[in-house]
Amino acid sequence: MARKSRNPNFDQALEVLRAHSFEVVPFAGVAGGMLVSKGGAAAVLVAAPANDGASAFIVRQGALVQGEVARLLDRGYQKFIKTSKFELPATAGQLEAMHRFGEELKQLTGAVSLYNESLGTTSDLYQYDRLKGREAVQDAAARPWEPAGGH
Repeated sequence: MARKSRNPNFDQALEVLRAHSFEVVPFAGVAGGMLVSKGGAAAVLVAAPANDGASAFIVRQGALVQGEVARLLDRGYQKFIKTSKFELPATAGQLEAMHRFGEELKQLTGAVSLYNESLGTTSDLYQYDRLKGREAVQDAAARPWEPAGGH
């Protein structure tokens, strides 16, 4: 007999989030998406596929800046909040709010909480300045086992 999931379905998860002081509103950018926000952080949730164990799938999570969910950008020396219009250095308060928001959201919706994400805020985009320009195509490495010339 199949075991019944303890995770709430999508509508139940939204009600649980509302009961825990999350603001839940429809999101126009994603079909069937709901913008969930609390404490300066937000995420866009959609219903998970029927065969998945989770009730909601996080499309995007980040800081809420002027009604837009901003991405967290890591440049190696500092994290930045990146929106479609501008880029700002992330403050410790913003990073803490995003981390707390993500952990609470995962716990209430029944999503998987990963160890490395539980340690601190993780970025979804990494752009190290020392590596800039290295993405150009480089010559293939020499293969000493292949005969050179026409032999």
